[in-house]
Amino acid sequence: MYLSRLILNPRSRQVRNELADPYEMHRTICKGIPIANFQDNESSGILFRVDLHPRTRIPTLLVQSRQKPEWSFLSGVQELATASDSKLSDSRVKNYLLGESDLPLDVENPAVKEMDLKLDEGQMLAFRLRANPTFKKTINGEGGKARLGILKEEDQQKWLERKLESAGASLVSVNIFNEQFTRGKFKEPEKAKRMNFLSIQFDGVLQVKKSEDFVNAIFTGFGSAKGLGFGLLSLARATG
Repeated sequence: MYLSRLILNPRSRQVRNELADPYEMHRTICKGIPIANFQDNESSGILFRVDLHPRTRIPTLLVQSRQKPEWSFLSGVQELATASDSKLSDSRVKNYLLGESDLPLDVENPAVKEMDLKLDEGQMLAFRLRANPTFKKTINGEGGKARLGILKEEDQQKWLERKLESAGASLVSVNIFNEQFTRGKFKEPEKAKRMNFLSIQFDGVLQVKKSEDFVNAIFTGFGSAKGLGFGLLSLARATG
């Protein structure tokens, strides 16, 4: 498994457009993954999430993939900025990734790390997950089913508990942040279908119960709408 960190240029028009339309960001990501098919997340193993720096609001894109990515093409994604959208007195070329002059000292951008994920049963880990918690509801009384967002916080926590339990872990504690709805589109044979997807960020602590099962679940992601930036579970050592 490979984990990439890409610090995005918030002045880039393409970045701003893709933050508003994660389907298009998914298409860009797939250009950097060998044999990646943006219609098939399961086979390519692509999961991604955008985190905003709490102070600067600079977006960081995290990408998980089974194949080693190649991001050099992103340095060539250029556009001509105007004084109105960049607040500069002159026009200049900007890139998709934040430039070296704007980065802290010795910060690599992009950064790619190969992960040999080994977890111990009983291990306590801090986690972050942006997910689209849903349930299926029968509609029209004809056996049709719709996938609807889970709106109550207590039900969102129960959803997370079920997902972790089935994956081989248990929830210890969690903070839930309701990010409202994300707009996204899916390509269908004859049209592009636009929909709203409930976005919930879970930050908390979990305990590993079945290490092999849990690692496999991390590879495949959690919940639905994975092609729109949901489902990537990040882990770190639990503190305190």
